[in-house]
Amino acid sequence: MENRLFTEKKLPLKGVFNFRDMGGLKTRDGRRIRSGLIFRSAELAGLTADDLAYLKNQQIRFIYDYRDKAEADLKPDPKIGNEEHIRVAVNGEDRLTAHSEWDPATFYRSFTVEKFARVYADMPIHNASYQTMMHLVARPEKNLPLIHHCAGGRDRTGVGSMLILKTLGVSDETIVDDYLLSNRLLHTYHQELFADAARYLSGAALRRFEQGFLLHEEFIEASMKAITNTYRTFSNYLSAEFGINEKVRKKIQDFCLE
Repeated sequence: MENRLFTEKKLPLKGVFNFRDMGGLKTRDGRRIRSGLIFRSAELAGLTADDLAYLKNQQIRFIYDYRDKAEADLKPDPKIGNEEHIRVAVNGEDRLTAHSEWDPATFYRSFTVEKFARVYADMPIHNASYQTMMHLVARPEKNLPLIHHCAGGRDRTGVGSMLILKTLGVSDETIVDDYLLSNRLLHTYHQELFADAARYLSGAALRRFEQGFLLHEEFIEASMKAITNTYRTFSNYLSAEFGINEKVRKKIQDFCLE
């Protein structure tokens, strides 16, 4: 699965990590997500002139940013064409949750897989950022194509992608495969982060961090389990959190699937 996802979804962009089209993935009913509608990415500040020209042809309507203001101010999103830019921080502007916003020494030294899984469990519940993003998705005829992204396109964007894919009827197995693909596409990004971690950690502690910080199935599963534990079914979750009932969900699916 991962090799197929890698060859089909990675786009020819030079200045950004982990930019890919979410189209092509198969749903449980045998349909596939239409290409050119929903894109996911790491931060966009490094897009080259050629990258921008390529994306302008995609006629993007919205760029949705999960980062906080400090992150966005440091590496602002470029203007591609006539799209609208929306930013609502997944972890709030108080910097209490996202790993990229913590003091590096504290984050690297205190990181555990179990602790990070709890962060994932918290993200999809009562989150204003995902509520805003899903309200855009709920009107696909008006708001797509759309790019959604964070800093690395793996954690906050990974949860956002899971919500979109489950709404469209993609299986959990395929969602996990798509999520784990970021490990391959972010190899350079991770190596740069691990080099920074080596300023604070060494030996076995550094190796534990390097292995633990890579994306693991249990992270995204923690988000999915939190939804089930809180709302029992994903349909209940869509209705309670986003006001997406079965009629609206079918409309989204009919627009986005082929």
